[in-house]
Amino acid sequence: MLDNKGFDLWADGYDKAVNISDEENRYPFAGYKNVLSEIYRKVLEKNTPSVLDIGFGTGILTAKLYEQGCKIYGQDFSAKMLEIASKKMEQAQFYQGDFSHGLVKPLRKYTYDFIIATYSLHHLTDKEKISFLKELKELLKADGMIIVGDIAFETRIELEKCRIEAGREWDDTEVYFVVDELKKELPGLMFERTSYCAGILYLEH
Repeated sequence: MLDNKGFDLWADGYDKAVNISDEENRYPFAGYKNVLSEIYRKVLEKNTPSVLDIGFGTGILTAKLYEQGCKIYGQDFSAKMLEIASKKMEQAQFYQGDFSHGLVKPLRKYTYDFIIATYSLHHLTDKEKISFLKELKELLKADGMIIVGDIAFETRIELEKCRIEAGREWDDTEVYFVVDELKKELPGLMFERTSYCAGILYLEH
């Protein structure tokens, strides 16, 4: 799934523990690079799209999209993350806010080609996930798409298998996506597996 364009999404400030987890194909970040690469590829199928990033962190992915001419918006809980990302993307519109309480007001006045979230929404309960994704779906352009890359499983059985294998490394404070359990409230939800504990969820307008 990694392309040969030579871009490096993970060099600047990339957390060493995340890198080790991905390289060794271990929970929780097995498949992380593939997730970022696939979202990068999908977004750039459109010419200079508008992109809202939920929980953008230091802007590892969005900085690469910004360099390709995407119009970037974002919300993150951390003021420090916002400061770091803003230095990389001076023309981006970033706002601080806890997305467990929804999207901040300034970001609700726009519509977006893509709304992306990578390894951020597992901090929400399933009920909060559903409510938030429905809110975000209303802000998509006519042919827009929500793309979520995260620790995710097709079924509860797969999640429980991963939990057992992870043992003490498993983080009980995080609520991971179980696609089959979300489809009733989110019709049209699609899932692409990138590793045994990660995948990409797609939700179109």
